[in-house]
Amino acid sequence: MTTSIVFMGTPEFAVPILQSLIDNPAYTVKAVLTQPDHRIGRKKTLHESPVKQLAKEHNIKILQPVKLNKSPEMDEIIELQPDLMITAAYGQFLPTKLLDAAKIAAINVHGSLLPKYRGGAPIQYSIINGDKETGISIMYMVKKMDAGDIIAQKAIPIMPDDDSGTMFKKLSILGRDLLLDTLPRIISGDINPVAQDPDKVVFSPNISSEEEQIDYHLPADLIDAKVRGLRPAPLGNMIIDGLRTKIYDVTPLDEKTVLDPGKVVRVTKHQLAIAAGNGTVYQINKLKPAGKKAMDITAYLNGHKNIVDGGQVITND
Repeated sequence: MTTSIVFMGTPEFAVPILQSLIDNPAYTVKAVLTQPDHRIGRKKTLHESPVKQLAKEHNIKILQPVKLNKSPEMDEIIELQPDLMITAAYGQFLPTKLLDAAKIAAINVHGSLLPKYRGGAPIQYSIINGDKETGISIMYMVKKMDAGDIIAQKAIPIMPDDDSGTMFKKLSILGRDLLLDTLPRIISGDINPVAQDPDKVVFSPNISSEEEQIDYHLPADLIDAKVRGLRPAPLGNMIIDGLRTKIYDVTPLDEKTVLDPGKVVRVTKHQLAIAAGNGTVYQINKLKPAGKKAMDITAYLNGHKNIVDGGQVITND
C-alpha cells in the first residue's frame, strides 16, 4: 500500500522534489496545488508554473486557487484525506484546518538552516548577507510562517561564484534527497523533532523594489554579494552616470583606495574600477542601463567617454 501525498509548490525549486515523489513507487501523488497562471512579458503570455507543467505531464490533479483559505480547492484537498501534505516554495499560507487534514503529517521543505531566514527569500538573503553556508530544513508545518519543529537539516557551502540561480538548483537537489531520506522515518514515527530557538529567528521577506537597490557605500565584497543574491532575477541596480542601471556582475579587487564610494578609481578601455566602502574597490563587468540592452563593460565604456578617473559616477537617486 502506497503513502498518499498532496504536493504544494510553484517554482523550479520544487520540480525535482515533486519528480522524486512521482518516480518513487512507495508514494502516490493524489493532487498538486500550485499558484495560478500569470501573464509575463510585453505580450502578456500566459505562463504556467514549472510545478503545474510537471503535474500535467503525469496527469495529476491540479488545483490553483487564488486564495486557498475557505476555497473549494481547500475542501477538495481535505476530502482527499492524504497521508502527507508536502510543500516546497508554494507561496501561500496553509490554514490550520487544512494542515490537520493530513493523516500522518504536513511538512515543508525550506531553503535555509532554520530558524535563520524564515520567509519567502531565504536563498537570496543567505547570499546577500555574505553567509558561508546555507541548507535545507524539513519541518512540520504550523500556522505561523516557517515556525514548525525541525525534523531534518543539512548544510552546504555557498561558493564565491554562487548566485541565487545556482543555489536554487543545488538546494532543490539537496531538498529532494533529504526529503526522500527522511520520509520513511516520518511515516514510521522514528523521529525526534527539534523546536526552533526563538532567539535565533531571522526573517527573509520577499525581495521588494527597495531591496533591489544596491547601496554603493557597502564594502566591495558585500556589493558583490548583493549582485549575486539578486541574480538572475530581479537583478540589483544603481544610479550610474545618471541612469538607473541593472548590475549583472562585479568583481571585488585586491586593492585599496582613499576615494569616496562611487568614484572612479580607474577607467580604461576594458575596465571600470569603482571605490566602495572601507576603502575597497570593485570592477563592474556587465550591466544594463535603463532602456538599453545588457552589455559588457567594454561596450558600455565605448558609449560613456565622459567617465574619467576620480569622477563621481555612482550617485543616489
